[in-house]
Amino acid sequence: MLVMDYHNPVLLTETVDGLNIQPGGVYVDVTFGGGGHSREILKRLDNSGRLIAFDQDLDALENAIDDPRFLLVNENFRFLKRFLRFHGYKEVDGILGDFGVSSHQFDVAERGFSTRFEADLDMRMNQNDTFSAYDVVNKYDESQLRNVLFQYGELRAAAGMARVLVENRKNGEIKTSDQLKKALGRFLPKHRENKILAQVYQAIRIEVNQELEALKEFLQQTVEVLKPGGRLSLISYHSLEDRLVKRFMRNGLFEGEPERDVFGRVEVPLKPVGKFIIPTQEEIKENNRARSAKLRIAEKL
Repeated sequence: MLVMDYHNPVLLTETVDGLNIQPGGVYVDVTFGGGGHSREILKRLDNSGRLIAFDQDLDALENAIDDPRFLLVNENFRFLKRFLRFHGYKEVDGILGDFGVSSHQFDVAERGFSTRFEADLDMRMNQNDTFSAYDVVNKYDESQLRNVLFQYGELRAAAGMARVLVENRKNGEIKTSDQLKKALGRFLPKHRENKILAQVYQAIRIEVNQELEALKEFLQQTVEVLKPGGRLSLISYHSLEDRLVKRFMRNGLFEGEPERDVFGRVEVPLKPVGKFIIPTQEEIKENNRARSAKLRIAEKL
């Protein structure tokens, strides 16, 4: 039984098609959520196939699928290799990831992910973590706040915002989304308020959950656990994520270029499969969350 409506998964058919599923293979869904992608994978497996899913969000456990071919691991995907080994899997045939915040997390006001609701500053994807958006906003110094807002929110006014937040803290803690919005009021012109707030929330959320660090650790492990010919099928929602995925799929690095041998050749662990895929206008109309999605597929060499 679902905790709440997780809505339709983005690029469902395209993402699962990208895995090139073999009916008796072993697959991983590292962002289980409401289980939409996982259910589609299970439809394509025979009785010998296996699916291991990961999700650090406790709410996702309520959506576990009652199927002997299915295992749900309540952990961050940055621990992919460790928990696959723990459960007896050294290699897998494909890995699917749908990054970012789930529709469910956005829609539950008290989780603090959405700019639509008045809520305590939280934004933890793992409710067992003690570090939250409150800690970033109230305990980071001005330099730390500026870096978070600039690097993860790509906000031009990051320096001014950081200075104002520190000034406001002198009059008392900033505990709620409404207090945060009021503190940053001078940077939120009406015609751009929602867009700028979304960038602020993205920056804080990425910092709270260490999302880019987790993504890097995960990507590096995929090369170790994928079989030759195994597929990666990954959906990103903002440029910071997509840049890491694109570069890693292209040359196995996050920065720079791979070294060449004396003949000018390079050895890379993956090869991209086709061009990136974006949702149709029809899908975006049905599911607004899909509007910024970008699917990339790669194969282990």
